Amino acid sequence: MRYEFSEVLNDLVDYFLLGDIQLLEQFKQDNDLPDDLARAFTTGDSGDQAVRDGVILPLAGIDNLPYHILFTLDGRTPALLESGSRLKHRRGGYWLRVENGALMLFTWRILQHFTNKTLGDLLARYQEPGRPIIELDNGGYEVEVLAGALVRDGLYEPAFEFVLRKAHRPKPGAEVDVGYRYALRGYYD
Repeated sequence: MRYEFSEVLNDLVDYFLLGDIQLLEQFKQDNDLPDDLARAFTTGDSGDQAVRDGVILPLAGIDNLPYHILFTLDGRTPALLESGSRLKHRRGGYWLRVENGALMLFTWRILQHFTNKTLGDLLARYQEPGRPIIELDNGGYEVEVLAGALVRDGLYEPAFEFVLRKAHRPKPGAEVDVGYRYALRGYYD
């Protein structure tokens, strides 16, 4: 199964975040973190802890472009590995938990004022068609991130693809490179 979303923007900040956003709210409460999660994540070790705990997967170096976002499940061949696609980045070893039946791609800006109201507003906006959110069974997932360009309407367009496999084992103990830069500018032309 594959889900695809077009024209996804990064809100002029060079980050995307992938995760169960309600689990992130629980993480915030459990760790008594402030509403400015962006500051907490960049000035302490809580952001690294959120990654290690499978709460979020940060993607750095995101150029300010409209992206195709794909979620590929059930062992299907990723679109960025198909003939005609241009793969630039392929990184595995990520692990995420889903505890609220959904996985979403969101931007750094939500972390700057992460309150019940802003979370509720975001969840309401994500009910609109075309938002990068998918329903998933609760549990752990191994995640491989692919980035490059796909042909859509006869043109190469920048894309990120998240290949998800249900993890029937505890999360891996290896550290992931959260600073890896997924830049694509100029690659899709």
